[in-house]
Amino acid sequence: MIDVDVPAYVYDLAALDAHAGMVRAALPGIELYYAVKANPDPKLLEVLADHVDGFEVSSGGEYNHVRGRFGARVAFGGPGKTDGELLLAADAYRVHVESPNELRRLLATGADADVLLRANLRLDVGGAALEMSGPFGMDEDGLAECLPLFTDRVRLRGLHAHLASGLPAPRLLEVAARVLAHPYDEINVGGGMAVSYADPSEMFDWAAYGRGLAALRRTGQVVRIEPGRALTAYCGSYVTRVIDVKRVHGEMFAVLHGGTHHLRTPVTKGHDQPFTVLPTGSGPSLDGPVTLVGQLCTPKDVFARNIHTSLRVGDTVVFAMAGAYAWNISHHDFLMHPKPDFHYLSR
Repeated sequence: MIDVDVPAYVYDLAALDAHAGMVRAALPGIELYYAVKANPDPKLLEVLADHVDGFEVSSGGEYNHVRGRFGARVAFGGPGKTDGELLLAADAYRVHVESPNELRRLLATGADADVLLRANLRLDVGGAALEMSGPFGMDEDGLAECLPLFTDRVRLRGLHAHLASGLPAPRLLEVAARVLAHPYDEINVGGGMAVSYADPSEMFDWAAYGRGLAALRRTGQVVRIEPGRALTAYCGSYVTRVIDVKRVHGEMFAVLHGGTHHLRTPVTKGHDQPFTVLPTGSGPSLDGPVTLVGQLCTPKDVFARNIHTSLRVGDTVVFAMAGAYAWNISHHDFLMHPKPDFHYLSR
């Protein structure tokens, strides 16, 4: 990694292959889809295609990006589908319908479609990093309004309920148990597996989750999950170097090539991005609590705050956990800095 031009993303495809294989093995009898929104990089999708039953997409752009590429099933979700996206969705394996009005619009296309109704259920999801409430899916009244609308061309297949993100396996199983209690033969309980940026070694317990879902699953019932971050976060690194070190009003800063216009994750989640320093620099070091920032003209361009480390100008900084919701959610063109390179460690 030291020799790459920076800033750059480095994706470890071998590590992703091993991780996805472990997840797949932990889920016997459970369908595994990958939420493409987490990272749509084609080389990552190619690796994941060997392990997943399908891909979940949330826009026409994602659908066209994935469709036909791997021969995998595609589930089309996401709120606010346009008429054009509903026409595309008719070719998907499943359509996740968000409202009675969306279902009526799907019916009006005249196309065949297999539907999961997205439910916005009132469940206790305390401790979640993000609760998917508000406009997502339907309450019980909305679900009931949809039921008489189905035809032999637009068919009800089951329920979809992604209610929260950032939960450990025991809490996520509690939520799944409430969802799976609904009388549908096919239920997608979503993703939401916890990923720790503070301690990347603290992994989601896939084995316990797989055992729990198997115990909850009724005979003949299709149970599906659709993780995103928990599959790809660990395989990516963002590599950059220190441009400047300085002290301002007693606070120490290291200014790095690039910024959160490349790696938006620490800003969106409000955490310190884990990193490793490779001593490739020279000159006096900055020792002690250092805040690592980028090149953007905003005080919000922060990777990590007050971290005890030692840095010199020219040192290489490797930010870990950059394989999900990183480059693809970043505001790439702000200040028109060069975009990062991408490198892949083959499997």
